[in-house]
Amino acid sequence: MEIVQLNSKANLSEHFVLGEFTRSKYPEVYNIPSHEAIANLKRLCSWLEVLRERVGQPIVINSGYRSPQLNRKVGGASTSNHLTGCAADIRTSGYDQAIVYAAILIGYAKETGQEFDELLIERNRYGAVWVHFAVRPEDCPAATAARQSKNRHKVSFINA
Repeated sequence: MEIVQLNSKANLSEHFVLGEFTRSKYPEVYNIPSHEAIANLKRLCSWLEVLRERVGQPIVINSGYRSPQLNRKVGGASTSNHLTGCAADIRTSGYDQAIVYAAILIGYAKETGQEFDELLIERNRYGAVWVHFAVRPEDCPAATAARQSKNRHKVSFINA
């Protein structure tokens, strides 16, 4: 049985739609974000629009919003920014492209004085590399639940 995702073609920004941030390889798992999570995705998309513009081509989202059920299914952390719509995993062709993406996002943060929570360049055991990027709102429940500061400016490499 396929679960229909309501408003999957709804625009979050000029170049991004809700369906890009809610699709998964587990179509049987409920994954429809709340209004609050959609607002967080829109905030995140403002950064992703800058990345897309500066890269000069579309970027692909591997993972965005995750419901608690989907997050458990994929083995996500219980305090994941994906749960609140504050994070996206951006597909890359490898470390070179991931580093370029990271440099653009960090540069934009410095230029504008805006804060981000985390920018991780991740690699799984199969060799796939992606950029995990998260921006939290001022009153982020994930930060409160994890007893963390609002936006940590965390930058790191993670190898599985």
